[in-house]
Amino acid sequence: MKLPISIIILTYNEEIHLERLLKNIAGWADEIFIIDSYSTDNTVQIAKRYGCKIVQHPFENQAQQFNWALDNLEIKNEWILRLDADEYLTEELKEEIRVNPLLNNQDPRQSASIVNGFYIKRRVYFMGRWIKHGGYYPIWFLRLFRKGKAKSEQRAMDEHIVLLEGRAEKLKNDFIDDNKKGLSDWIQKHNNYASREAADVLRGDYGTKKKKIYYRLPLFCRVFLYFFYRYFIRLGFLDGKEGLIFHFLQGCWYRFLVDAKLYEIKKMDIEKLGKI
Repeated sequence: MKLPISIIILTYNEEIHLERLLKNIAGWADEIFIIDSYSTDNTVQIAKRYGCKIVQHPFENQAQQFNWALDNLEIKNEWILRLDADEYLTEELKEEIRVNPLLNNQDPRQSASIVNGFYIKRRVYFMGRWIKHGGYYPIWFLRLFRKGKAKSEQRAMDEHIVLLEGRAEKLKNDFIDDNKKGLSDWIQKHNNYASREAADVLRGDYGTKKKKIYYRLPLFCRVFLYFFYRYFIRLGFLDGKEGLIFHFLQGCWYRFLVDAKLYEIKKMDIEKLGKI
């Protein structure tokens, strides 16, 4: 029997990933929404084959698209799960959610009424290897929550879902993040991410406390300090050759690119950050 959980997936040209995800969840959850940004590949056709509810809406950023979905979809279930197309659930996590008494309204504890969300660990794979070190595992994300009790932060980059009220508990098992589009796509995507993060920083929106501390350090120098911390102190080197590529690109090249864009913007005195 399918669980009374509504899953929301944002897509744009995700034919390489979407079928894997839908095979993983179509027989498990009884409502799946695809919020598509007018894909030009077979994304929509794949979603139709699996009986998803498809809505097309222009994309501005992840936060706005997801919040639009929460505000406008006719979601029938009490619990909502947010997934990206390049993610999927482990069988252990699916079973843990299935038997969780809070999710099935079987828990007599008074606290059950105020548990409005669940944090789930993300397990990232890069070039087929699980990235276990460098501070990349475990990282917890609020992905499962009660309808009307959570929203995405309004940020251009690195947005998170946050509870509006109540509290959240942690689930034991993982969801998988395994992007198959290759390095060229990864680099192009992170170039775009760097522009968004630079815009957030110039607006004074640092996100987490750790990011705020990071951006107080000297421009460019902080990049190499962070990479040293991540690759050597947090043992990123134990992730092998794939880990070297990942930690260097994500923990050094990307961070340097953000600083370069910050330097460029300040040097050119660009005031209209919305153009970035």
